[in-house]
Amino acid sequence: MADVLWDLVAKRANGSDYDFSALKGKVVLVVNTASKCGFAPQYKGLQDLYTTYKDKGLEVVGFPCDQFAHQEPLSDAEVSEHCAINFGVTFPLMAKSDVNGKATNAVFAFLKERAPGVLGKSIKWNFTKFLVSRDGKTVVRYDSRTDPAKLTGAIEAALGEGSSQ
Repeated sequence: MADVLWDLVAKRANGSDYDFSALKGKVVLVVNTASKCGFAPQYKGLQDLYTTYKDKGLEVVGFPCDQFAHQEPLSDAEVSEHCAINFGVTFPLMAKSDVNGKATNAVFAFLKERAPGVLGKSIKWNFTKFLVSRDGKTVVRYDSRTDPAKLTGAIEAALGEGSSQ
């Protein structure tokens, strides 16, 4: 198990490696996504957060996942296109990944270990969000129903801008 998020690597939607060490010192919001989920409009809110805070040190990383009611039937390339066209997504999207079970992506294994949820170390549904502080160790989990706009205060606090909550 990794000690910090920066120790991990994931596959991008285009098949290349995404080395989390490039994010060292940033605040990172990791989200398991699904384009056909009822929470898919949250892509826009995630993009809004990314646009507002990326120059201040926030990175948003999406991990499409098809483990919940087959709500991500699209290929990696189709997910990227769909999210860009329908929600204006410019933040990095990874390859489709499992977030539960034997094939759990290492990033989600790390996040769930640091921030268990209502189901312990399992993820309940799409659009579960994990906010990782600049130290790469401190993780806070938010459930699917948490609108990305509600994370503004926590993001500002993690960025060292004070909290609006």
